Amino acid sequence: MDLSQNIIGFHHVSIKATHFENKLGFYKKLGFEKVHNWSLPDFNLEKCAMLHNRSINYYIEVCDKNADIPTQGRKRKEDDEYIENALLHICFIVRDAEKARKQALEIGAKDLSKGVFELDLANSQKTIKVRNSLVYSPNGEVIEFLEKADFD
Repeated sequence: MDLSQNIIGFHHVSIKATHFENKLGFYKKLGFEKVHNWSLPDFNLEKCAMLHNRSINYYIEVCDKNADIPTQGRKRKEDDEYIENALLHICFIVRDAEKARKQALEIGAKDLSKGVFELDLANSQKTIKVRNSLVYSPNGEVIEFLEKADFD
């Protein structure tokens, strides 16, 4: 069995939060609930929580800013601009990308796309029309709101 046959689905993305409680509150307003929390003193991890949105069956793991867990790049300092790293974005399927962007802005996100993108993603076999918007969460990760697109 090769690795592609061993993978059965996507579970979560992990985020190191500058302001842990604020991050939990932000994702709670996006429909996530805390389903488990823990600490791992050996990794300087004081607080970590697994959040789950049951309606889309999607998990996000949020760790405190001092956690010594595998990551790429240097730690983000308090007043730093957003720092590019290995996590490019988190994507959610939505009914209305513009409405989702505005709702995220109302709960503390910062605008990235300044509206909705309507794109044709083309290759030699197929063109997929997508409509999406992008925001920075209060912690700095990029969140994409994608209206249903037929990638299959």
